[in-house]
Amino acid sequence: MIWRLGYRLLLWLLFPWALVHLWWRGRRQPGYREHIAERFGWYPTTPTRPVLWLHAVSVGETRAAEPLVRALAAHYPGHELLLTQMTPTGREAAQQLFGDTATIVYLPYDYPAAVARFLTQFRPRLGILMETEIWFNLVEACARQGVPLLLANARLSEKSARGYELVAPLTRAALARLAAVSAQTHEDAARLERLGALAVEVTGNLKFDVTVAPQLLALGAELKRRIGRRPVLLAASTREGEEELVLDALAQIRVEGLLLLLVPRHPQRFDEVAALLEERRLAYARRSDDGALPQDCRVLLGDSMGEMAAYYAACDLAFIGGGLLPYGGHNLIEACAVGRPLLFGPYMYNFAEASRLALEAGAAVEVADVAMLAERARELLGDPAALARMSQAALSFSRAHQGATARNLAMCERLLPPK
Repeated sequence: MIWRLGYRLLLWLLFPWALVHLWWRGRRQPGYREHIAERFGWYPTTPTRPVLWLHAVSVGETRAAEPLVRALAAHYPGHELLLTQMTPTGREAAQQLFGDTATIVYLPYDYPAAVARFLTQFRPRLGILMETEIWFNLVEACARQGVPLLLANARLSEKSARGYELVAPLTRAALARLAAVSAQTHEDAARLERLGALAVEVTGNLKFDVTVAPQLLALGAELKRRIGRRPVLLAASTREGEEELVLDALAQIRVEGLLLLLVPRHPQRFDEVAALLEERRLAYARRSDDGALPQDCRVLLGDSMGEMAAYYAACDLAFIGGGLLPYGGHNLIEACAVGRPLLFGPYMYNFAEASRLALEAGAAVEVADVAMLAERARELLGDPAALARMSQAALSFSRAHQGATARNLAMCERLLPPK
């Protein structure tokens, strides 16, 4: 009780900061200044059919949820799908993927009154929280109102587990109230059970079931045609500080005609990375210009959303960002699904299992630093046979780990109360 009261007091103390935060973030991402009422539980829409609700905080979780959302839509045609996010980029991704089949709104902040308004407005028959979205008041309110919650595709690194242990009473109470948990790996399951989760099953990773859209593969082929016969190294989902390291590596890679396809993780940083390229006096083009590449172009800046699969299809070798510096890494499964050989750094702890399995399958190579990134990229780009072997290994690795969607759908069927 004391922990819960302390948590609620902290939320109210943070209320002014929440408003300032939305306005401040809106300077670079105007979407943060839109639909603000939804963040406090006020919505313009009311469902007319029973609701199945899935929450995916941002872009990565939204894309990972795609096979499960498609399966729910096919399996429960008489229900309305409600998708919630916390970020404008996540909401935009949801609109692109599901805008014609689902209601898309923001999840309210975890204030009891806002959560109550959300649940009263939509009255979901089932709630699905993607990966590690554990909001204490939300979970408590769902348990009180009889809304079963599934924590789906759950992953929890040891670092994150230690963070949740700092508020162990709140964490244990919330996890114990979940109706079920589907964990990506046995290691994730063990950490969640250690923190108090009860009904945990290991179902695998939904990301392996994501189908690459044919139009994105076609777009990738078109990008490759524009690039021509030049070898292409993709740096995908790079984070702040990593672009400098990748450009340092580029300067050391002696491969004739090499083009770097550089795609920052967050769209608000596109202009910042463009300024970095200008500062280094590197000839570059922007994907958003959608034109032919100049002959002297060294870098193509991927300043677009929703085209990562196309970028993978257009490259010969992909470096996965977020792991050269301690950000925890990013999803490498999409690259494997397109059959692209991978490089990644030593800090892939958010995707530890997938990274380990990709290395064991021969689909990826880990690099410790800039010098090793440059050396391995040079070696592989100069060895078409090695690239071909890694490409086939990536495809086989991706296909071998599919099936999580069916297992998660079966859990949803067990949790849905009879009408």
